[in-house]
Amino acid sequence: MLFTSYGFIGFLAVLFLLYYLIPAKYQWMLLLAASYLFYWFANPVYLLYICVTTVSTWFIGRRIEAVRSVQSAYLAEHKQELDKEAKKSYKALMKKKTWHLLLACLFFNLGILAVVKYTNFVISNVNAVIYAIGAGQPLSFVNIIVPLGISFYTFQAMGYIIDVYRGTVKAQDNLFRFALFVSFFPQLVQGPISRYGDLSESLFAEHPRDWSTISLGLQRMLWGYFKKLVIADRMLIGVNTLIQNPDTYYGAYAFLGMLFYALELYADFTGGIDITIGIAQVLGVKVTENFNRPYFSKSIKEYWNRWHMTMGSWFTDYIFYPISVCKPMLKLSKASRKALGETIGKRVPIYLSSFVVWFATGIWHGASWNFIAWGLGNWVVIMISQELEPLYQRFHNRFHVRGSFFFRLFQVIRTVLLMSCLRMFDCYRDVPLTFRMFGSMFTGGNWKELLNGSLLQLGLTLTDYRILFFGLVLLIAVSLIQRTGSVREKIRKLPYWGRFLLWYGLFLCVLLMGAYGVGYDASQFIYNQF
Repeated sequence: MLFTSYGFIGFLAVLFLLYYLIPAKYQWMLLLAASYLFYWFANPVYLLYICVTTVSTWFIGRRIEAVRSVQSAYLAEHKQELDKEAKKSYKALMKKKTWHLLLACLFFNLGILAVVKYTNFVISNVNAVIYAIGAGQPLSFVNIIVPLGISFYTFQAMGYIIDVYRGTVKAQDNLFRFALFVSFFPQLVQGPISRYGDLSESLFAEHPRDWSTISLGLQRMLWGYFKKLVIADRMLIGVNTLIQNPDTYYGAYAFLGMLFYALELYADFTGGIDITIGIAQVLGVKVTENFNRPYFSKSIKEYWNRWHMTMGSWFTDYIFYPISVCKPMLKLSKASRKALGETIGKRVPIYLSSFVVWFATGIWHGASWNFIAWGLGNWVVIMISQELEPLYQRFHNRFHVRGSFFFRLFQVIRTVLLMSCLRMFDCYRDVPLTFRMFGSMFTGGNWKELLNGSLLQLGLTLTDYRILFFGLVLLIAVSLIQRTGSVREKIRKLPYWGRFLLWYGLFLCVLLMGAYGVGYDASQFIYNQF
């Protein structure tokens, strides 16, 4: 049941109506039922996977909490008879127990994710080795169902169990409340990856009907549908034509496809997140923002602080920091400083930890080498940027261009182009082909073809290009206005007739300009695959 289907709109209409008709204390139960129904509509088999993750994580979270309770009771009861060393030894023993529980939960659930998503990837690489050396029979691929959004709900659940282990959140006693946290249906498609401490309070709270909040949520949803149906799905037509025919569309067309894909991806992903946050807001639930105008970033590092922010913070908090301060890494840091000198040696742990994060980020996006290459490409660019920082500083000290409009514009354009180039690994899904198409942009020699009417042979009409130009201008205008606060809040201050014209006009744009396809065959969100 896609967000852009008639069935989903009907599903939401019934849910919204029931949500505010039933007693508020039962609202979270209705959301749980709706979330499992949504998942059942996708595929009943998916329920088995999400239930296993939910029950196992909840159970181990309760066990970790129980160990802590036993520890507190024991220390309180034997306070007088235990010396400092005895207390320290007992705490270490109990911490070891919770650590083993945490590892069991992580290995079990991340193991499910790994088997489901990466088994055939491993088999394909093993077969490649077998073919290369000419020995043995190739392995057969396995037919494994990949549940909708398994990467998102697994990471969300694992973030919870790590937080319980760290003591930053208390384990949820109620299995069904925890099940709602894991399965909250607007997030299942493409995130954001919420933290239990951020989402639980509003998710389980009672929400009286508030027309102002409901209105703001519907407006956010409408803006998301505009991005998805008017811009992303229309741009997808041109992107598919360019990407699927690399022998015909290379050189200048590769550059054009790269930019088309950057716009399509942004409109598709942020449009889906707008719909998610809008649905949650209608229900009174506060979901974490996932984007902050990333295409206005002045560096790749800043870009990743503003794009898919919940994913970035998850990898930082649960992978980068634990790896960078673990005992083996601290030992390596000490040895590196001794062998390579203080300046270089102290960077080694940071480089290795970042490498692991970006490798994991790449393979999280997809079980193929193109995503790994994309992730490591980001790592290389960020590491080079950090190493060149002293050179940048000397440049700014000499020419004093930092902060000027034209230099900031240059930085933004540079960041967009760098990220678009890296996204070519995502476009073509083939590493050698990606490098070939990237090189063709400098050797193709067909730039004049972009001006001879060839753009009208990509499946897009002149009207489509006009609509896309209108959508791009509107996206930029909204992003610029957002720098000083919420656009919806600014619109709320307008007279009634002004608000009506704006939102009714946007509704008509979605209705009349949306790229619905034959029989309303709107395309799936890009991040559904993850």
